[in-house]
Amino acid sequence: MTETSTYANVTLDPRANVYFDGKCVSHTFHLADGTRKSAGVILPATLAFGTAAPEVMELHTGACRVRLAGSEDWVSYGAGDSFSVPGDSSFDIEITEPVSYVCHYG
Repeated sequence: MTETSTYANVTLDPRANVYFDGKCVSHTFHLADGTRKSAGVILPATLAFGTAAPEVMELHTGACRVRLAGSEDWVSYGAGDSFSVPGDSSFDIEITEPVSYVCHYG
């Protein structure tokens, strides 16, 4: 995983998406082809997220454990890892070190 990512012709929504009393903050951006992504930070906590569209979470820093809906197993991830979540689903995430991420939708 590289330290930076380059996206051509990006439109950034400057309004922050703030969840869980500020424990997760992200910004949404759109590529020229209409693809939606977000980039953000999650602070140490255990949180539950719902998904509408399928998501791929790409971790750039930090460490966490994830439990997908319907599973009893927690899986550990760190910088350079990614995990996928189906659409119309959910996942629990336990952040053990602050995580920076890019989320790819669809």
